[in-house]
Amino acid sequence: MTVEVIVFVFIFGMLIGSFLNVVIYRLPEHQSIVSPGSHCPHCGKPIKPYDNIPLVSYIILRGRCRYCGNRISLRYPAVELITGLLAAGLFIKYGLTIDLMVFFILTAGLTAITFIDIDHGIIPNTLSYPGIIIGFASSFFVSINNPISSVIGMLTGAGILFVTAFTYKAVTGVEGMGMGDVKLMAAIGAFLGWEAAIFTVIISACIGALAGIALILFAGKGRRYAIPYGPFISLSAVVYLFYGHALISLYLRMIGYA
Repeated sequence: MTVEVIVFVFIFGMLIGSFLNVVIYRLPEHQSIVSPGSHCPHCGKPIKPYDNIPLVSYIILRGRCRYCGNRISLRYPAVELITGLLAAGLFIKYGLTIDLMVFFILTAGLTAITFIDIDHGIIPNTLSYPGIIIGFASSFFVSINNPISSVIGMLTGAGILFVTAFTYKAVTGVEGMGMGDVKLMAAIGAFLGWEAAIFTVIISACIGALAGIALILFAGKGRRYAIPYGPFISLSAVVYLFYGHALISLYLRMIGYA
């Protein structure tokens, strides 16, 4: 594993991140992700290939459209950078294996879901349902999952969130979690198995609680805010991919079970 190969994987990841920006922008608007080609969101001018180089073009153009001069959101290079880092990180951890391909598909999907949920408060079925199918199919090949664990993971992850959402609405009369989160959890369970599903549910709840406390402290008590939960689920699943087994082993040692 050489630095040159890692850099190549990083660049490949950024190219996929550039495509994810199209998905994030167009999918919630029910627009084609194939055509028309990339264009400025302000003036609509087509973006030339030399102005569409991930991260590099944004820096050269100083974050502005070449034609109209309007500022381009920092979101675009951020998604490219995140996807590139995920690709490189997965390559370092899993090597050139089927695991790398499967888990990169998963993390790319989670990246798109995260930013769509932040922007629109939805998790599209067009991402969740294929995720469940691909996740289960991949369980026959990856090293950290198997078909039985995949099915249990789907039912466990989705079931816990469904019961939580149902109970919260029954008690408060307010919907606290959408079915999009439930389907997302099913997809993660399908990809990673039952241990990952439980880990993701617990860690996402902790991160969500911390985010809620921070919001109360900085925004004031007595005000209600809708916080998208998809990003917390996605982040927790990524943490499991890189550190899950180590964190679970550490926890078991701390409580005297390992």
